[in-house]
Amino acid sequence: MAWGVPSRERRVLKAGHSSIAVTLPKPWAEAMNLRPGDLIVFDQNDDGALYLRPAPVAGTAVAGAPYLVQAQSFDTPGVLERLIVGAYRVGHDAIEIRSETPLPPERVEELLSAARKLIGVSVAAQEPNRIVLQNFIDPSKYGLPQLVQRMKMILIAFLEESENLLDRRGHSKRLPSLDEETQRVLSLLVRQLFLASRDWSLARRIGSPDPRQLLEWRVVVHALQELGGLLSEMADLLDAGRERPAADTAALRAHLAELKVGLRAVVDTLVRPSLAEACEAYSQLNALGISAGESAEKMGVTARRTGIHAATIAAQRSAACLSTLAEVAVDRAVSVGNDAMVTSPA
Repeated sequence: MAWGVPSRERRVLKAGHSSIAVTLPKPWAEAMNLRPGDLIVFDQNDDGALYLRPAPVAGTAVAGAPYLVQAQSFDTPGVLERLIVGAYRVGHDAIEIRSETPLPPERVEELLSAARKLIGVSVAAQEPNRIVLQNFIDPSKYGLPQLVQRMKMILIAFLEESENLLDRRGHSKRLPSLDEETQRVLSLLVRQLFLASRDWSLARRIGSPDPRQLLEWRVVVHALQELGGLLSEMADLLDAGRERPAADTAALRAHLAELKVGLRAVVDTLVRPSLAEACEAYSQLNALGISAGESAEKMGVTARRTGIHAATIAAQRSAACLSTLAEVAVDRAVSVGNDAMVTSPA
């Protein structure tokens, strides 16, 4: 998305006897929360291009310094792992876990499990009282449109697995890996948004040329997270190995097919804004939500006992979630004003 107002051109002004100055665009200054007297950091490329960003606030963590965690302060199972995920999501590259006593095997496994669930993170050091996790990925290589497209493929896989579960009584072997991949990609998406909010040049390189567009991406990521939970819940409901009458599954099968169509359409128009396609997706998903709700109301005792009713409710909520994404797609298409593509890095 290009800047609309003010113009991207700026006239060089004289400042004092020997200095020159250029004014900053007001929307950018407001988005960066800049005030008179604040410091700006400049970066210059070999081709002469100049990039600027707000200087780090005094007292904040030094770039590259590990985020330190005292393991003995977090004894409840699962809390330490969630803390590691949180440190990754807000942009820390190095996370150091220390303990006054040797870490018990279950805590070590918890930490290693957390590392496996984060894209680009490996164990850089492991000692009895200390483990260091290090992120090795270059954030500029992971565009927001690319990651959203990856989420689309994972969510479609959930829907396809749900369709397969309607046809068989055995349990799924794919669901645990799909759940893990969902969390991996979502964590990286959240991380990219945090990093982009602090680095204007990175935001531009990963597909958000206007800092205000980061607000849209946050809505998109939140909706994808909710949708991932709903589709996982739906698949779990159908993964009970129960025999289901064909009459109960017919409506749900149709809704799953429509969800796949709607998911593809809404993500494609988010990445490549098109007002006509966004409006069509919004209309189709609203209709799907109404249809799924009507199907759930008509279902009897058997459908409720076999999980079909609850899965249909999850499909209805999924349609509502996709409808929210379609609203963002409409807003984005209106702001772009044409069918220009939101590009990701090469």
